[in-house]
Amino acid sequence: MRVRKAVFPAAGLGTRFLPATKAQPKEMLPLVDKPIIQYGVEEALAAGCDQIIIVTGRGKQAIEDHFDVSYELERMLEERGKTDLLQIVRQISDMIHVAYVRQKEALGLGHAVLTARELIGNEPFAVLLADDVIDAEPSCLKQMIDAFETVQCSMVATQIVEGQAISAYGVLKVKAADGRFGGKLFEITDLVEKPKMKDAPSNLAVIGRYILTPGVFDVLSEIQAGAGGELQLTDGLRVLLKKEKMYGYVFDGKRHDTGDKLGFLKATVEFALKRSDLGGPLREYLQTLNLHKESPSK
Repeated sequence: MRVRKAVFPAAGLGTRFLPATKAQPKEMLPLVDKPIIQYGVEEALAAGCDQIIIVTGRGKQAIEDHFDVSYELERMLEERGKTDLLQIVRQISDMIHVAYVRQKEALGLGHAVLTARELIGNEPFAVLLADDVIDAEPSCLKQMIDAFETVQCSMVATQIVEGQAISAYGVLKVKAADGRFGGKLFEITDLVEKPKMKDAPSNLAVIGRYILTPGVFDVLSEIQAGAGGELQLTDGLRVLLKKEKMYGYVFDGKRHDTGDKLGFLKATVEFALKRSDLGGPLREYLQTLNLHKESPSK
């Protein structure tokens, strides 16, 4: 089985970034000069996924517009001879075959995945949470797909998280898999959602990249809603685990949680520092700051 389709749940309200997200999807907030969701879409394309499915909701029209052709803008740039910008704009609309499915209510990640069932059909697929921007080469999803082609089982991305921070994640209970993939692959025996540190079965946290077999749809359509009346993907994966093997893959790369304000700021700085046009001037500016000075709040 080959992974060709990638699902992007993007129907959330983005309340942590209000008021910026009152009229703008959080997925369109820019890291430097590129929307968060575009990083994920480019990752999926680079991993070999040629069909992108974006699960949207009310107020998400800007996402569709971003990946669509903008005739007026392209004509203006062409008339003014701004060929470099014209190329950037055209690359966005030319990069993907994209389909949209509407999640009428924000009823959880599991429900968002379930709404894509008709577009996925009977084949494995990837799920990428746009908030998790992962800086890696090869990309996190490409690393996972390479492993999936061997094991042909559902898989979640995972990373080591130490201390109290583990309580903010889904956490894997695992046993050693075979020696393939340099010890990065673990067979999952259970998943625990946001445990207390003392109850965490390991230090392996689930990160927002999944490869799922189509069997997950039957499970998600049968289980009951969990916390907050939402259909939780973790609950579905725990049931799926009783029916088929599932693996955790410890990816190489740096994950940025851009759904968190501080994480978003850190990612912006780090991505800007890597830019050839911005890195030098930004580094010089940062060196002029008195970083030991107390903040006004103190």
